[in-house]
Order: sequence, then C-alpha cells, then structure tokens
Amino acid sequence: MPQSAPATAAILPFPEKPEDRLRRALHGLEAALAEQAEAVAGLRRELGALAEAVDGLGGSFDSYAEGLQETKEALAGAGDQARQLEATADAMLAAAAR
Repeated sequence: MPQSAPATAAILPFPEKPEDRLRRALHGLEAALAEQAEAVAGLRRELGALAEAVDGLGGSFDSYAEGLQETKEALAGAGDQARQLEATADAMLAAAAR
C-alpha cells in the first residue's frame, strides 16, 4: 500500500470588522509611542550624564590651566633669582680678581 501525503487543514480567517483592525492598529501605535517615550527618556538621561561629564572635564581643564599659570609664575621667579645669583657671583669674581 503506497503512502500518501498527509492532508493539511486550511485555516480560515474569521471575518474582520473595520473597527477591529482600527483597534489593533491603535494598540500597536500606543505600544510604539510608549517605546519611543522610553527611548527618549533614556536619551535624556544619557545627555544629562554627558553634560555632567563635560562640566567635570571643563573643571579639570580650568584646574590644569591654573596649575600651569602657577608653574609659569614659579619658573619666572626662579629665573629672576638665578639671574640675581649670577650677578652676585660675577661681582664676587670681579672683586676677587682685583
């Protein structure tokens, strides 16, 4: 006896009313809007975190600039003192040579 292919049942859709389709579409739209609102809230949180990081970075740059200014002033003072010591040493050598 030859085997025959199994019979498949055809699924018949229920008749759909236009209101049902509209209701499903609106439900899908509401779900999409909720997802979008969640995504926008997440984006705002991340932008807030980024703004805080940028503010912190700006503060770090300000501190670095202040440190560089203090170093510049200290080096200028050290240079002035070195020139004074050099002048004193030159005067002492000149006095010793007489």
